[in-house]
Parts: sequence; C-alpha cells; structure tokens
Amino acid sequence: MSTGDGATAGDGPGEREECLADLLAVVHRTAARLLAEAGTPPAGLTVRAGEVTVEMTWPGPVRADAPAPGPSAAAGPAPGPVHAAPDGTGAEEEVEYIRAPTVGVFYRASEPGAKSFVDEGDVVAPGRQLGIVEAMKLLIPVEAVTDGRIVEVLKADAAPVEYDEPLFAVRPSEAA
Repeated sequence: MSTGDGATAGDGPGEREECLADLLAVVHRTAARLLAEAGTPPAGLTVRAGEVTVEMTWPGPVRADAPAPGPSAAAGPAPGPVHAAPDGTGAEEEVEYIRAPTVGVFYRASEPGAKSFVDEGDVVAPGRQLGIVEAMKLLIPVEAVTDGRIVEVLKADAAPVEYDEPLFAVRPSEAA
C-alpha cells in the first residue's frame, strides 16, 4: 500500500534513511568517477539526489586578468600582473597565476610527508600536476596550463582556498 509520498506502508524511518544513504553513496561514487574521467577538473559540480541531477561545468582556463568565469570569460591564460623578479635585482617580470579549481583545502603533495609536486624554480609544462584541492573528500588535481617556471608558491600546504584563488605564480617560457 502506498502512502502517497513514494513510500510503502511497510517502510519505516530507518529503512528510508538507509535507502537515502545508499542513494547518496551511489551519487558520490558516480560524481567521483566522472571527475576522475573528466581529465580537466570542472569549475563547478552540482549533485542532487531528489530527481537525480549531476552537472559539471568548465569555463576554460582562467586568465589572471580576467573577470570571474561566465559566458564572456576568455578561453586561455594571458600575462598576469607584474611581479618582482626572484633574483633580487629589482627587475620586474610578467607572471601568470595557476588558480584553485574549486573551494577546498590545498595540498602541495600527494600525502602528508611526501615530496611536494613542485617547488619554486621548477620548470612546468601543460598538464603537469602542481597540487591538489580536496573538496568534499574529492581530490581535484591542480595542473599547469602553460610552459613556464614556478616563481612563487602562494598558499601553504593544507591551507583552505576559495574558488579561483591564486595558488602559484608562473613565469611563462617565452619570458624565461
């Protein structure tokens, strides 16, 4: 016998909670698999259990001087603001910023005590993993989008980060 809310007369509160917990676990596994298979981390992920919705959005690479992602966001990185040269000469150089793909906790290594993915002075290429942002138990890689050299690591290991917050300053190769 149906109660009108989708439950049957034999369903108790415990059974309903168990069913919702199972549904949430399936949605979580599915979202984690989709993120892993996506290759490039999305700018946003929406997951709903009622009337099941999974939505992933990509704005494209974010430019250092671009407005927040949206329909008019640029499709590639551009030179960022002037940054003091690391050699102490007082010279200035153009840098690009690698930004947080989502709100979460930033990690410089794959696990506590492990060597950092990159350090200041390291040369990077597009696709090279620079760090991780953990969001709701999902580990989202932070990757280089251009060839260049890490000028500065802007966030400490295990620091909370906001979406689009600069994590690394990178001097593009053509400026190297």
